Amino acid sequence: MLLHPVQNYIDVVHTPFPRIFEGVGEVWEVLPRIGPFLKEWLEPSVEGDIHGEVHLEGPVFIGPGAKIMHGAVIMGPVYIGAGSFVGPGCYVRANTIIGENVIVGNSCELKHCIIADSAEIPHWNYVGDSVIGHKAHLGAGVILSNWRHDHGSIPVLDARAAGGKVATGLTKFGAIIGDHADLGAHAVLNPGSLIGRRSVVYGGVVWRGVLPADQIVKLRQELDVVERRPS
Repeated sequence: MLLHPVQNYIDVVHTPFPRIFEGVGEVWEVLPRIGPFLKEWLEPSVEGDIHGEVHLEGPVFIGPGAKIMHGAVIMGPVYIGAGSFVGPGCYVRANTIIGENVIVGNSCELKHCIIADSAEIPHWNYVGDSVIGHKAHLGAGVILSNWRHDHGSIPVLDARAAGGKVATGLTKFGAIIGDHADLGAHAVLNPGSLIGRRSVVYGGVVWRGVLPADQIVKLRQELDVVERRPS
C-alpha cells in the first residue's frame, strides 16, 4: 500500500507535464524522471521577455509572457512556463520544470525540481530535488535542504511505516510541498520532508518528516529581555 501517493499532495493538471507523474508510486519517485523527461521532450525556445543581461546555457524553454530579469543564470535543460517571473540574481540549474504564472523572486536557487502553476518562491529561497504544489508559497529565506551530511540515502520519517521510516533510495531529496501549502519566512525543511495540502509552517520552524494536510505548525519562543547595563 502506498503511504504517500501523488494525489495526496499534487493535482498534476496544474503542472506543465502531467504525464511525467504517470505510473509514479510514492510521490518522490517522480524526481529521478525529471532529467530523462526533459532530455527527450524539451524543445528549446525563448518566447518570453529577457530584461538586461541574462545568461542562458544549454536547452532552455521560456514561455510566452514570461519575464527573466537582469542577472539571472539559467543552465538547461530548464522549462519555464508562460507568464512566469524569474527575478534578478536567480540561479536556475539543470532539470528544473517551472509551471505557468510562477514567481521565482530575487536571489533564489532552484535545481532538479518541479514547480506547479502559480506557486510563489519569492526571495532568497533554495529549492533542490523537490516538488512544489499549485499555489504553494515559500516565505523569504525558506530552505529545502536536500542531502545528508553522511551522503547516505534519505528516508521519509513516517510512524505508519515499519521502523518508522520509508526508504526512498534517493541521496538527494528535498521536500514535497502540497498544493496551497504555506511556509513562513526562514523555515528550514530537513531532507525528505513532506508537507500536506493547505498546511502552514510558521516562520523559523525547523521541520523534519511528514505533516498531513490542513495542519499548522506553530513556533513557541521563550524570550529573555534584560536591561542593558552601562559599560
